Amino acid sequence: MKKIVSLLILVVLFSSCSEYQKALKSEDIAVKYEVSAKIYGKGKYEKAIRLFEQIAPSYKGKPQAEKLFYMFSQSYYKTKQYYLAGYQFENFASSYPKSEKQEEAMFLSAQCYSKLSPAYSLDQADTDKALDKLQNFIDTYPTSTYLPEANAIVKELKNKVEKKAFENAKQYNTISDYKAAQIAFDNFISDFPGTTFKEDALYLKLDSAYKLAINSVVQKMQERLNNAKVAYNGLVKFKADTKYKAKADEMLARIDKDLQQFSK
Repeated sequence: MKKIVSLLILVVLFSSCSEYQKALKSEDIAVKYEVSAKIYGKGKYEKAIRLFEQIAPSYKGKPQAEKLFYMFSQSYYKTKQYYLAGYQFENFASSYPKSEKQEEAMFLSAQCYSKLSPAYSLDQADTDKALDKLQNFIDTYPTSTYLPEANAIVKELKNKVEKKAFENAKQYNTISDYKAAQIAFDNFISDFPGTTFKEDALYLKLDSAYKLAINSVVQKMQERLNNAKVAYNGLVKFKADTKYKAKADEMLARIDKDLQQFSK
């Protein structure tokens, strides 16, 4: 009995493979469409893609086109080919604005670009593109069931953009370009007023101002010490119990001590 079952399975598999191979070689686009839809339904997306690629140009404008291009887009998505999936979903959404799949296509297109977003240390062009696509989706479908997921992705991507900007500003402090560091941190806080890195940015701005001041020539020291004191006040005003309080207070003590020489 087991041998008979195994033989039947082999026959079915062979028949399926044979059908697919015939469809690949066939000149009949209707045959290719039928087989591609069948194997798509079985989750054989890579094979379906090969057939979709062959017939997609011929089906533009035809009644079956909407279903075909939806399956085509999903096949790229399911096989994690996100550049191609993003493009196909975006094209689907614009080509079939009345489709019941339009909302889903817009969301998945934006999601595809988010999946292409690289580590924060790399160029964030794809991240910016994903944020634009997601915002467009949120504006178009403000009550969508996909909204919570879209907002979560936006938050994650924005945090990545903020981290890159913060690390860029931090780099000036690291290389001891303290004047440029203060400007960079001011710009960062201005660009991202609600950032989770604000406390760190304010502390590093203080650190930069302090180090610039205590290493200055006498003619510039008083002004720079006062600037450092302003930076200290900015940090404790933002968060009185800052995790940097001990270090910041040590800096303030040195600042006040050095300022005494200018009050005589």
